[in-house]
Amino acid sequence: MAVDSLNFPAKPPADPNLDMGLALVAQQRKERLIQTVKIGVVWVGLVIFLIILLLQFNFDPAYVFDHYAFVLEGLLITIGISMASIAAATVLALLGALGRLSRNPIAQGVSGFYVSLVRGTPLLIQIYIIYLGLPQIGSTLNSMGYSEIGRLFTLTAVQSGILALSLNYGAYMTEIFRAGIQSISHGQREAAESIGMTRWQIMRRVILPQAVRVIIPDIGNQFIAMQKDSAQVSVMGIWEMTYRANRFARQDSKFMEMFVVAAAFYWLLTIVSSWLEGMLERRMAHAYER
Repeated sequence: MAVDSLNFPAKPPADPNLDMGLALVAQQRKERLIQTVKIGVVWVGLVIFLIILLLQFNFDPAYVFDHYAFVLEGLLITIGISMASIAAATVLALLGALGRLSRNPIAQGVSGFYVSLVRGTPLLIQIYIIYLGLPQIGSTLNSMGYSEIGRLFTLTAVQSGILALSLNYGAYMTEIFRAGIQSISHGQREAAESIGMTRWQIMRRVILPQAVRVIIPDIGNQFIAMQKDSAQVSVMGIWEMTYRANRFARQDSKFMEMFVVAAAFYWLLTIVSSWLEGMLERRMAHAYER
């Protein structure tokens, strides 16, 4: 049989609506790229302006280049404290949110008291109470013969910093988790109950997986804020970026130079964290759409 005599299916005609949609998407991407480039140019211009402005006030760039590495060495400590604290704060926030939503008056009272107490007191005061106050309780317990328990109240500076940040941000994130859980339609709970799921199964398999999509952006914002608030643990002598900058600044009276370096590193850290947070949000949005 000749090839010409075979009946191949005709090529489907092009869909003008599809072509128009693809062209529109490409145009929007191009416009977003151009807008991003323009914003980047503005940012670069503002950074150059700030550098020129600093140079007018006896800012010593040579000193910065000679000592910035000393401040940078504290970056890993800052990141480590922030990551450990946000992990613990997430657990506390989930427990606090479940307590606030519980029908048990004891659970509601404990979680509500925790949120009110922590949110009503400054973070710096909480750091001092944990780092300087808890050892006082520990020494009292030791004198009473409860040395094993007393040791639990004597924490290192890093442990105190992580505990203080975790308790503080856990209280604020409790409301984030509570709002995320309450955002799920009540009809889904009723549907899950109708097929015999327990309250724990409903929370674990139905509510929390959907609430996470709402909660993640706010957790990312809290993590970014925590990275900056971690500078307050420098009062305990932890060698993170702020402590290192302050140590050199006092030694050579170069306060502007060293604190500008620390501020620049914190800024870059938040930019990277914001970018990672955006990537995670987009990935979760695509996964939810599928």
